[in-house]
Amino acid sequence: MTLPSDYRERVYAGWLGKCAGVRLGAPLENWTYDEIAQNLGEVNDYLPLPVGKIFKPDDDTAVPLILIRALEDYGASVTAEQIGETLLNYIADQRGTFWWGGYGISTEHTAYLNLAHGITAPRSGSIAQNGKILAEQIGGQIFSDVWGLVCPNDPACAADYAAKASSVTHDGEAIYGGRFIAALVSQAFSVSDPLALLQSGLTHIPDTSEYARVVNAMIEFHHAQPDDWHTCYKHLAKNFGYDRYGGIVHIIPNAGVIALALLYSDGDFSQAIQIATMAGWDTDCNAGNVGCIMGVALGLEGVGLRWRTPLNDVIVAASVIGSRNVIDLPACADLFHQLGSQLHGDAVTPRARYHFDYPNSTHGFLSTARLAEVIDLRQQEGALKIVVRDLKKKGEARAYVKTSYRPNELSANYYGASFSPKIYPGQTITAKLFLPSDAPDGLLASLFVFDEYHQAFHQSLGATLKRGEWQSIAYTVPPLENVLLSQVGIVLHNTGESWSGCLLLDDLDWHGIVNFSDDFSQARHEYGAISGWTFLRGYWRLDDGAYHGSGADVSETYTGDIAWRDLTLTTDVVPIVGEQHNINVRVQGARRSYAVGFAPKDRMAIYKNIGGYQVRHESEFVWKHQQRYRLQVVAHGAELIVSVDNVEVMRWTDSRGPYLNGQIGLSTFNGSHTRYAYLQVIGQE
Repeated sequence: MTLPSDYRERVYAGWLGKCAGVRLGAPLENWTYDEIAQNLGEVNDYLPLPVGKIFKPDDDTAVPLILIRALEDYGASVTAEQIGETLLNYIADQRGTFWWGGYGISTEHTAYLNLAHGITAPRSGSIAQNGKILAEQIGGQIFSDVWGLVCPNDPACAADYAAKASSVTHDGEAIYGGRFIAALVSQAFSVSDPLALLQSGLTHIPDTSEYARVVNAMIEFHHAQPDDWHTCYKHLAKNFGYDRYGGIVHIIPNAGVIALALLYSDGDFSQAIQIATMAGWDTDCNAGNVGCIMGVALGLEGVGLRWRTPLNDVIVAASVIGSRNVIDLPACADLFHQLGSQLHGDAVTPRARYHFDYPNSTHGFLSTARLAEVIDLRQQEGALKIVVRDLKKKGEARAYVKTSYRPNELSANYYGASFSPKIYPGQTITAKLFLPSDAPDGLLASLFVFDEYHQAFHQSLGATLKRGEWQSIAYTVPPLENVLLSQVGIVLHNTGESWSGCLLLDDLDWHGIVNFSDDFSQARHEYGAISGWTFLRGYWRLDDGAYHGSGADVSETYTGDIAWRDLTLTTDVVPIVGEQHNINVRVQGARRSYAVGFAPKDRMAIYKNIGGYQVRHESEFVWKHQQRYRLQVVAHGAELIVSVDNVEVMRWTDSRGPYLNGQIGLSTFNGSHTRYAYLQVIGQE
């Protein structure tokens, strides 16, 4: 099947629509229709966030960003069991991403614990395992939009993928909900009429299902009374309300809200997400599903800037891969577009991280100025237009994007998001700039990074800007110690007379090897780990000037980028108590990595994590508790070379499916307690 000519942009519009719906509905989650009407009346716009905060992570967007990675990791023939493995790999142990309400209470928590204890999908989410009420909660549909985004105009394919993904955590009516939502999103690439979409979606679920019954009831009521959604809602609440179904958030009442919001929207995006919110119950889930469907159906013009501008393309996730938790909406759309294109056999040309190709996209860019004012940042002709007023001599104007967050920057964080920077010392930043031909002499530009710990800029020497032509500039961030790089951007300097005008920025990106060290002296404790690090499980903390980890099971903490390849990791390790004290390389999540460290019975060991750690190589090494060792691992291709105090102690080549990329980490096994006092990472060419 041929992809739509505007596929990429419509994917962006759909994901943007979902995020707008989630943002609108989230503050009212679990309010009833009556509570919203009595307290707020008609909800026509976003409720305000705390001043200076960005919108919190939300499971409606965080979970799909993990599920879709199953296609990336396993390919088009991915199974339910592999999607379950994907969840285990990218979700921290009972923290982040999901609502962890308890076994037998939260459907996702229950399924996660099933998976973690060897009950594979689809049994992990089945009625046979968990009972009908728990299995038929709302999660089956709220995470399923993405399958429609990667299967445009192929609702059967989208529904089948959604069924596999939903079955990991849900069953019964919830799987029908996943199939239904994915089919609607897929069909919306060629059909915009809400009634036609609903009728199409019904062909992908059983006619006799309760899900089909509630959707048909909304269609029939709308046909009889097409002018008042409030009356339709009352009919829904009376015949399909929460009182008729068990559990915390059952899928059927909320399926009815989605259907009536689409039907009574008159094909208008704003009206659709507003109705889905004002109807109450699971407001962010319902408005998010409706927003995605309508975003695809109507495109960017249908979504409108009133919903886009406040979002500024920013989204925050909550996986165990911290650098993936700092993301923007165009990057999400690029991922979905790439996977959808691959499913259809089309090659995709990689784009820069910040390419500004989507109309009116900002990629989350912000601005500051000194002796000047940045009055506008906007997308124009595939670039970011930076409009500056009264840039005085020796003044500067900065346009930048966040590359890491601190949890106190979020509006809330009950999903427990933590972050690793997207950029590190040693890497090379590149960008393209265009200065209009009528600009004066004396304007220079530099690339910069900002160190959160020391509140300090590191930037390139100013390059004289050429008028009337695009030019490329680059900056290699020097090796640095004890930094947290939280911004990347461009700074415009003026050495001449006061100036007002604009500069175009395009294709901002970075690449290359990393080179940094850290003694943890600047780190801060954050959400169970420290700033710049995520953790899987265990008790991780700062103590006596070092980073400590302990735990009853496999306890791990990570930083870096999953794309890192060959590197040398050096750490100062002190075994405090217990018998297993490690460092990790090639960390691709909780279920794929290598660990190297001090092992029982006076040995050193190399472990490979394949859904659980297995010893792959050992050597004799007499080690002592309370003694400080400099432990080093060189990861080069499939080979690991291990040294202690600058003496090589073993090397091993993985000849069976080696991991060739990944983050770095620290780990302590089986009740051990380990002190880490220093860390250095140097990439290899």
